[in-house]
Amino acid sequence: MGHREDLLEGAKRCLLQKGFARTTARDIVKESGTNLASIGYHYGSKDALLAQAYISLVEGMSDDFGAAGDDGIDGAPGSLERFRAVWKNIVASMREPGSMWRLSMEVMTIELPEVRDTLARAQREGGRGLVALLMGVPEEEVSDETADTLGRFYLTLMTGLIAQWTFDPKTAPDAEALTEGLRQVIEGATRPQGL
Repeated sequence: MGHREDLLEGAKRCLLQKGFARTTARDIVKESGTNLASIGYHYGSKDALLAQAYISLVEGMSDDFGAAGDDGIDGAPGSLERFRAVWKNIVASMREPGSMWRLSMEVMTIELPEVRDTLARAQREGGRGLVALLMGVPEEEVSDETADTLGRFYLTLMTGLIAQWTFDPKTAPDAEALTEGLRQVIEGATRPQGL
């Protein structure tokens, strides 16, 4: 690995150990075995490096959301069974000690324009990834329009779930509750008028 990759891996470890606000450039250098000048050279700033490290952590989480089936997930694409399987795995990752989802709440409150811009650009791709996972299609087949509608819907659900699990894990919904809620929405939306 070169300095760029070493810095990214070191920054990811620092984020998980200390969070965004408490991680210093010196922490990253110590963790990565590089030098201070490498941060500016490869990423421009410590905050830009931490933003990239956070995105990399989130991208790595998507690999953990599969379960069984041909593509790693139970249930037919777009089905309630698949919805339940994916959210069950997401919720399980929130229950793990040292879950990175608590870090997500901190990152959402960061007021640094450079960081916010980087993370905002990653939102569409995050939504695209959730659509691909839940609908059983390759990410490259998810259109921008679908990423900006269905993907944003799933991201909104994810953000709310992260907030609830951060605030009070004992009362936060699990996959069964989320699936039942979606079933009720579908039932209400497809009920004939006047009933």
